[in-house]
Amino acid sequence: MSKKLEQSIELLIKELIAQTGEDPDRPGLKKTPKRVVGAYEKILSGYNRSLKDEITTFDNSYKYDEIVYSGGIDFFSLCEHHLLPFFGSAHIGYIPSDRIIGLSKLARAVDIYSRRLQQQERLTMEIANELDVLLNPVGIIVMMEGKHFCNMARGVEQTNSRMKTIVALGELKENEKLRNSFFQLSQSFSK
Repeated sequence: MSKKLEQSIELLIKELIAQTGEDPDRPGLKKTPKRVVGAYEKILSGYNRSLKDEITTFDNSYKYDEIVYSGGIDFFSLCEHHLLPFFGSAHIGYIPSDRIIGLSKLARAVDIYSRRLQQQERLTMEIANELDVLLNPVGIIVMMEGKHFCNMARGVEQTNSRMKTIVALGELKENEKLRNSFFQLSQSFSK
């Protein structure tokens, strides 16, 4: 982020604080605009990243043909409608074809796409579609469960509600038995 952009955002945040009736120059708030810039730079860092540039795939030399599962992957994002956080966990399963992916790269896929202004439905689709393109697996499924501040702190104020989204492609969409195996893995992981 350029220094000029940082300064512009800091001025906007300072004005936002002033509009609430607070004194943006009081000791507890004086450095808040700079801290907000740093926070948003991290929260929205996915725009500067590409999964294709960050992943490593390997030959599936052992011809592994069962579900590869990674669950409990933390994610943090900002709702594009209210600029409020939503967060939770992602579960990814895929059946390899010719390529497999390093386990940490599944978490990296979640991180890259969640660190953008998002809707959970699109986030789930972007992760599944990008992994499908990069791995060309027999099947892939991504399930995300999130808690949304826009639902918790405003509107209906439902603090215990969660949203679950699922995208399945290939054999994990077509084959109910395989899909159920994924759901069993995700349930056992959550206990």
